[in-house]
Amino acid sequence: MERKIILVTGASSGFGKAIAAQLVKEGHCVYGTSRKATVSDTGCTMLQMDVTDRNSVAKVVEQIIAKQGRIDVVVNNAGIGIGGSAELATEEEIALQMNTNFGGTVNVCSCVLPYMRKQRSGLIINMSSIGGVFGIPYQGFYSASKFAIEGYSETLNLETAQFGIKVVIVEPGDFCTEFTGNRKISAATQNNADYRNSFARVLKNIEHDETHGAKPEYLAKKIAKIVACKRPRLRYVVTPNPIQKLSVVLSKIMCGRHFQALLRLFYKV
Repeated sequence: MERKIILVTGASSGFGKAIAAQLVKEGHCVYGTSRKATVSDTGCTMLQMDVTDRNSVAKVVEQIIAKQGRIDVVVNNAGIGIGGSAELATEEEIALQMNTNFGGTVNVCSCVLPYMRKQRSGLIINMSSIGGVFGIPYQGFYSASKFAIEGYSETLNLETAQFGIKVVIVEPGDFCTEFTGNRKISAATQNNADYRNSFARVLKNIEHDETHGAKPEYLAKKIAKIVACKRPRLRYVVTPNPIQKLSVVLSKIMCGRHFQALLRLFYKV
C-alpha cells in the first residue's frame, strides 16, 4: 500500500484515536491533533490545534507541509455534543456546537485545500452522523451541525473533483466512546418543567445505545479501507446495528410524518 501523509483531527480519544492507530498500523505517516497538548500511544505524531481557530489550523497545516511536503488525506473528526431542547439552547451553546463541529471542519478544509489543489490530488473524509441524515430529539444543534457538514461536503466534492480531490462523508451510528461521558447537558432543559422528563427518557435511551454500541476500532477499519480505495463513494453509513442501518433507509423512503412518528416511538419522546 502507498504510504500516505494523513491528518486526523480530534485524535486524542474516541474515533480519532482509533482511526490514527489503525492508519499507523497500515503503514501511513499520521499526524493527530487535539485542542490540548497531548502525547499519543498510537504511534502518530500529536500536534496541538484548535479547530475553531483558523490561525491555529493554518499553523499546524503549514508545519506538516514544511516537514512532509504534502498532505494526502484529512479526516475531519473533531467534534462535541450538547444535549438539550432546541428551544432552550443558549447562544453560547449553539455557537460552541456549530463552531466546533461545522466551523472546525470548514477551517481544516480551507487550510488544506490550497495544497491539495497544487498537488492535484487529495482525499477529505468528513465525519457526519446518522444524526446528519435525520434530526434526533434533544440533539437539535448537534444534528444541525452534521446536516451542515453533509451539505458543505456535497458542494465541496462537486467543486474540487476537477482538481483530483475526493470528498467522502462518513455517517456513524452509535458507538461506545468517550463522547457519551463528554456530552454537555443543557441546564435550562433539565430545569424546565415541560421538557425535563421527556429529555431524561430520551437521553437515557441515547446513552444506552451508545454505551452498548460497537468499539471505535470498527469504524477505524472502515476509514482505513476508504483511504485505500481508489474510487471511494461519496457517502458511507457505518454501523453494525441493523436497526440503525434500516433507519437511514426508511428516512429516505418514508413519508416524513410517518418517519417522525417512528422516531417519537423509538426515542420515547
